[in-house]
Amino acid sequence: MSANLNSANREYPLERTRNIGICAHIDAGKTTLTERILFYTGMIHRIGEVHDGAATTDWMEQEKERGITITSAAVTTKWKQIPEKDIYKGFEGQDIRVNIIDTPGHVDFTAEVERSLRVLDGAIFVLCGVAGVQPQSETVYRQAEKYGVPRIAFVNKMDRTGADFARVVDDVRKKLGANAWPILIPIGAEDNLKGQIDVVNQKAVIYHDNDKLGSTYSTRDLEGDEITTAKEAYDGLVEELCNVDEEIGMMFLEEMPISIQDVKAALRRAVIGLKIVPMAGGSAFKNKGVQYLVDAVVDYLPGPLDIPAAQGQSALDDSIKIEARPDDNGKFVSLAFKLWSDKFVGKLVFFRVYSGCVKKGDVVYNPRTRKSERVGRLIQIQANQHTDIDCCYSGDIAAMVGIKNITTGDTLAEDDYDVLLEPPSFPEPVISMAVEPKAKGDQEKMAMALQRLSDEDPTFVVRTDEETGQTIIAGMGELHLEILRDRMLREFKCDTNAGKPQIAYRETLTLPADGEGKLVKQSGGRGQYGHVILKAMPNERGKGITIENKVVGGTIPKEYINACKSGVAEAMHNGIIAGYEVVDIHVDIIDGSSHDVDSNENAFKMAAIFAVKDALKKAKCIMMEPVMAVEVTMPEEYQGDIMGDLNRRRGKITAIDSRNNVNIVKAEVPLAEMFGYSTTIRTLSSGRANYSMQPSHFEQVPQQIVDQIVEQRGGKKA
Repeated sequence: MSANLNSANREYPLERTRNIGICAHIDAGKTTLTERILFYTGMIHRIGEVHDGAATTDWMEQEKERGITITSAAVTTKWKQIPEKDIYKGFEGQDIRVNIIDTPGHVDFTAEVERSLRVLDGAIFVLCGVAGVQPQSETVYRQAEKYGVPRIAFVNKMDRTGADFARVVDDVRKKLGANAWPILIPIGAEDNLKGQIDVVNQKAVIYHDNDKLGSTYSTRDLEGDEITTAKEAYDGLVEELCNVDEEIGMMFLEEMPISIQDVKAALRRAVIGLKIVPMAGGSAFKNKGVQYLVDAVVDYLPGPLDIPAAQGQSALDDSIKIEARPDDNGKFVSLAFKLWSDKFVGKLVFFRVYSGCVKKGDVVYNPRTRKSERVGRLIQIQANQHTDIDCCYSGDIAAMVGIKNITTGDTLAEDDYDVLLEPPSFPEPVISMAVEPKAKGDQEKMAMALQRLSDEDPTFVVRTDEETGQTIIAGMGELHLEILRDRMLREFKCDTNAGKPQIAYRETLTLPADGEGKLVKQSGGRGQYGHVILKAMPNERGKGITIENKVVGGTIPKEYINACKSGVAEAMHNGIIAGYEVVDIHVDIIDGSSHDVDSNENAFKMAAIFAVKDALKKAKCIMMEPVMAVEVTMPEEYQGDIMGDLNRRRGKITAIDSRNNVNIVKAEVPLAEMFGYSTTIRTLSSGRANYSMQPSHFEQVPQQIVDQIVEQRGGKKA
């Protein structure tokens, strides 16, 4: 098809490459599904189970112990597609390379999902057949929307009591607003799950129970009720394709016969165009429905050639747009989406190649630092197994060793090629705590461990409290910080004591205010003189700090404007209520004065800090706190107690629902009130309720709580 884009040396052409992620709410079965895919594709010869701590992609000690995924793991496998299902002419019967990233479901590790989706071409979106769309399902779905990632939904756990495929399809349409259409409908449910109706081919796929690994299956003609179900699903799918795809729509209007191949080609275009989300049902744990799901991935999810070229800009002039098209013969451009410290090989840089190719020993250029470094090794990653490779081509995901001066989201390109690809964006930390080494002499060891871990994880922030001298670590939740402290002990042999978790409160203003700051120091010899007048006003929520220079007539000389801006930014680190970071403020620098001899950058920086503090005192500042979206699932008899407890925690109940003999309560609760909630909910429900929570928004803190916080922080209030 596009043989000229493929290097003669590459094993799998671009047309036969798929980069997919598996993502979902915690416990929907992502890792189990990944394990089955690896088994059926022949990459592993024994299925490892999550609950036994034996899953291939859950290789960290902490993952094995807890049965959860913490870090996204990359694996590369190949799939021999069923010949009649091949959609690319000229590549019949060839294997397909599938690069898979298994991502975490826990909200504390949301950065792993974010950076994985940034570099993937498609995703399998896993849902639980019983619970349907859960809170983190919504978060993950929105992340995929943000990066324009085409997706297929897999309704897992159809063998569980209460599983209902049709209800989950309805859930996806209503709660996510997705245009979802079944393509593989489960035959039976719970203990009677036998196979799937292949809607497009109008066949039944039956998985043989005498083979407990699910490797053997057969197709047969539809029987009884299956015929009606399949016909309704097929007619609905074709009708929707006629609405969203011009080509098949024209065929329908001109009353031309529409073949199965036409439907497949139209469905592929619709999925890649983000117009349809195909849905498949099965049970990864019971080995039913996985092979046809992988076929659907190959049939309907895009390869690197099917999606728009990666967009970048010139590092020298951001108005110049640059595209990185998948072409092995083009200039090398890649995005470093993850860093990982490996105890055997050192710093691993995971990267996705968008254009060109890179060989072991090549020099790569980082336009952000404007420095070049040599690639020591290229590695194909199989979870924690490393295979050395000589070359990595466009469309591929691999890791390199030997690059030191790099951060997550950096572009790596051909020497002196100044291109910047858009990096993934990450949420702000919501919780912090003070840490110190248990052993007196481990200060340096702890500093090194924290530096390494914060390099790897963009949502893990380390800083020193200027007043107390304590080391403060901040992250996405209690579990996040607990895992990081555990890693410090296991990987860096540094045991730490930690203070009580603290909330990442924020301060902001509610009214515009003027501020004036002056630094005048006249002593013998050279003095200091800086004078700044500015106006501070509320900014849009989530917009951060923006600063504009509106000085006219040179009252502040041009060379001191950057110093003023830097002073404004520095002043925002400590608010005037309780010393928390100030957010969402716009500042106009409007006037000031200077002295021919005594003015310098430092004087203007200090004057700007004084001016901001002056404005904040007049501007009626408020404190903001992170609020969590909480969802509690419980038997009906515990609903009253649990809702009463949420109300005591300053929670607002937003919805009450019931499903399969359980009640679901949704609420918005301040994070400060959620510490220790898992113990309380177990006690209130005799262990029969569970909950999940994720960051929702920031909200004003009530005055009596502000007073308590100020008191605890030693009366910082100005």
